[in-house]
Amino acid sequence: MAAIRKVAIFGAAGNFGAPITSALADAGFAVTVVTRPDSNSTSALPAGLDLPVLRVDYADVDALAAALAGQDAVVSAVGPGAIGAAKGMVDAAARAGVRRYIINDFGWGLNERSLPELKPIGEQRKVAWDCAVEYARRDEGKQDGFTWTGITIGNPIDWALPKFPPMGFNIAERRATIYDAGTEEFTGTTLEGIGQSVVGVLRRPAETANRFVKVRSIQTSQNALLAAFQRQTAAGQGQGQGQGQWEIEHSTAQQSLERGRKKLAGGKGGWILDLLVYQLYAPGEARCIVASREDADSSLLGVREETVDEVVGKALSRLRA
Repeated sequence: MAAIRKVAIFGAAGNFGAPITSALADAGFAVTVVTRPDSNSTSALPAGLDLPVLRVDYADVDALAAALAGQDAVVSAVGPGAIGAAKGMVDAAARAGVRRYIINDFGWGLNERSLPELKPIGEQRKVAWDCAVEYARRDEGKQDGFTWTGITIGNPIDWALPKFPPMGFNIAERRATIYDAGTEEFTGTTLEGIGQSVVGVLRRPAETANRFVKVRSIQTSQNALLAAFQRQTAAGQGQGQGQGQWEIEHSTAQQSLERGRKKLAGGKGGWILDLLVYQLYAPGEARCIVASREDADSSLLGVREETVDEVVGKALSRLRA
């Protein structure tokens, strides 16, 4: 496969799209932002980037195909609000002759161990994934035909920790909720790792074609994270090597599961996060380890393993920003 140079991105200013866009530009790719006509999200693009912006109706496949003409690759990093348009984006990319389409995963991929209540959400995303698979089958054996890649990152850890206190860490108030023994391990990928994973896929098109790659920046536990938070907040408060003052309470993953199911049955919001907390911390389940260090594609893609103190430092920096 010829080298990939020109890359269009949907969702360039989003939570994951922004670090992906920065990483692509820093790596020397020619990046084009594709957004809706009425979107003002381009004002949130990473500072210092002057990129071409194409405004297109996501529901107009013909217009999308015209906008994507001449692009080597497309990255879909759209948020939940645009999932309904995701299949049309794939259709447009295939029609435009795009050679690599990075589907909108950046999550848990084809997670067979997901709770049944969460499966309908995955099925919505899978519509576009299945479409990409079919186009790749159609072009199998063709030189520079359509190919796809899904990037499974697991927990976007430095972004999620400050954003979702139910994960166990209310950083602003220095309060931690430890589920069960706090020893259940999970993997996470930082925003840096997410951006690098996309760069790595596009630099290694042959090795990453038509499959899900699995990446990770860290494998950790609540107890390890809490210790790192205590160290770093203590240092920030001038307490030397002592522990920063954190209020610690205890709960169980089962309680989070029951709370989420009760909310769902009552038609209340917030149930998804409760169920995700259960999946993350259910004792002995290892539901949220995307891959071991040896089995992950991180080395292939140039995603580095980070320490718990690096990850916690990034989470604290995001809260202060």
